Amino acid sequence: SRYKFNITSHDVMAMVITTAQAFAGMWINAFIVSVLCIAWVKKKIFNSNEKILLFLGCSRFWYLCITWVYSFLSVIYPWCFCIYPLPQLLVAIQSFSNFANSWVSAFLCGFYCIKIANFRHIFFIYLKVKIDRIVPWVLLGSVLLSLVICILVYDITDEAHCNNLNFTIVRNPWKPTVKVNEHFFPIFFITGFVFATAFMVAVFSALLLLFSLWRHKRKMQKNSAKNLSTDVHIKAMKSILSFFLIYSINFTCLVLILIYLRKNENPALFVIIVFHYAFPVVHSFILIFSNPKLEKTLLRTLSCVKCK
Repeated sequence: SRYKFNITSHDVMAMVITTAQAFAGMWINAFIVSVLCIAWVKKKIFNSNEKILLFLGCSRFWYLCITWVYSFLSVIYPWCFCIYPLPQLLVAIQSFSNFANSWVSAFLCGFYCIKIANFRHIFFIYLKVKIDRIVPWVLLGSVLLSLVICILVYDITDEAHCNNLNFTIVRNPWKPTVKVNEHFFPIFFITGFVFATAFMVAVFSALLLLFSLWRHKRKMQKNSAKNLSTDVHIKAMKSILSFFLIYSINFTCLVLILIYLRKNENPALFVIIVFHYAFPVVHSFILIFSNPKLEKTLLRTLSCVKCK
């Protein structure tokens, strides 16, 4: 009670926008997870696409939840960051869910590409045959790799807080200020490498599927026919291109965040972070409307809510 915390209008606006984004994304991803789990219980069958969507829904739900908790505590209860090891745990858990989300989102693009594209290369044929068996191992590998990165982030954050933690009583008492350039460069490097790798997977998947669609359409034009494969190609292409677009925006925002953090410039940082955190929400919407089962269930649910 000795200290009075000054919460500015900027902090309130940031909290409102973050809360709206987080709860919208949590609702969407909880909807995806619940629909898939109910279908799993009813049919006792779980295909590879549903496994990936379930993993994505869970990781994004917890990522948005932790992000909201971190934002809420930093604005309303900044003194909580003095409690060891709360800040380290929050950053580590957020990193785990964020990296898992990035890996599996990129793998989903690769999965669509392998399933739908038509190439005669022996390696591509092998992947097409074995992809359903590979999916569980990729998901497990994503968890293990994200866990390793999570541990590294925890150690780096812990060392930074132990060495450079200080508290100011000017605006927000107990608000930690850490020298970014010295200790967090490894986190920046790891984050940039993970997102760049996932981004390249999305790029190559989009290019391969586009090339496959072009070849398929040429073949169909020669035969003066149109079959189901063309429609499947186009639908998958729309899904991957929409993902590629928002992933490009997300990747650009990540680079700008790292640049502004290193320069300690905050005016534009808030807007960039808003766009960065919008990625899980927007992409989850795209996943729903690209999946007939999820789309029908969502429209039916909204119609029932509207009637009530």
